[in-house]
Amino acid sequence: MMKTVPVQDSIGNVLCHDMTRIVPGEYKGPAFKKGHIITPEDIPVLLEIGKEHVYILTLEEGQLHENDAARRIAKAAAGPGITLTDISEGRINMIASPGLLCINVEALNRINSIDEVVLATLHNGIQITEAREVAGTRVVPLVIDENKIEQVEEICRECGPIVSVKPFRNLKVGLITTGSEVYHGRIKDKFGPVIRKKFSQLNSEVMGQTFVSDDPDMTSTAILKAIDDGAQMVVVTGGMSVDPDDQTPASIRATGAEIVTYGSPTFPGVMFMLGYLNGVPIVGLPGCVMYYRASIFDLIVPRIVAGERPTRADIAELGHGGFCAGCDTCRYPLCSFGK
Repeated sequence: MMKTVPVQDSIGNVLCHDMTRIVPGEYKGPAFKKGHIITPEDIPVLLEIGKEHVYILTLEEGQLHENDAARRIAKAAAGPGITLTDISEGRINMIASPGLLCINVEALNRINSIDEVVLATLHNGIQITEAREVAGTRVVPLVIDENKIEQVEEICRECGPIVSVKPFRNLKVGLITTGSEVYHGRIKDKFGPVIRKKFSQLNSEVMGQTFVSDDPDMTSTAILKAIDDGAQMVVVTGGMSVDPDDQTPASIRATGAEIVTYGSPTFPGVMFMLGYLNGVPIVGLPGCVMYYRASIFDLIVPRIVAGERPTRADIAELGHGGFCAGCDTCRYPLCSFGK
């Protein structure tokens, strides 16, 4: 229960809301925060900012203050790879460590269907390359019925973490670059530096790069050799289009790999291939990966590095959001692409 008392009678009580102090042209900020226990020294300051009465809070049985409610929601919802900020204005944010952000969307929707409870996140599957805030929680009123928070906790126990991070594995990647023009030195390879940089951001490393011509047998042999040499993923660049000379898809099939997809409902990234040979992912990348900051690579490869195994259905779902807006300044992953 919240009640108003004269400032002079408030000593020893707990403030139930923030109080702002404004010095024109100099300062605007909290003079006192919620939860502050009023002391005799505070009385002149309160009077100075125009507060002759203050609101203090007395909780009834079965009620929770918003700060306690937020702490319980955050603790229940946060999983591996997530740390919590201090509470501010009734809100706690969640900070993700590097890895693949995982949001249990179905459970998240159930939580937000509980009246007066709020848990907001970034999109599922976002690549986190350095620690950043990815979610926040609070309740709407100053005081909430405890049973609503207990419902949140029950959903989290039933469904597991709502917000978590899968760390990127440290994979050894074999890189096969196809194309007679590169193989014979007529043009300089531009794919290699891009792929090395992308994998370094995923805690993985390119163990070696092999150049091959447009000969399918030569490409298949190079893929198999990379796996024999210890590659835990093989990336094949170039030769992914439908032109007669582009034989990379046939080369990947010739290894005996189980093909998940050839083609992806994404622009850029349509001519993408994913297959597995004895558990080793083989990825065929179209040329757009060289030129676009965000492409099919960034939607699927981080998931593989984090230990997931994308299915054909997962690829199909990329169509909703798979059209890159082509912004003048790319802000991926904080955009709609692939969401």
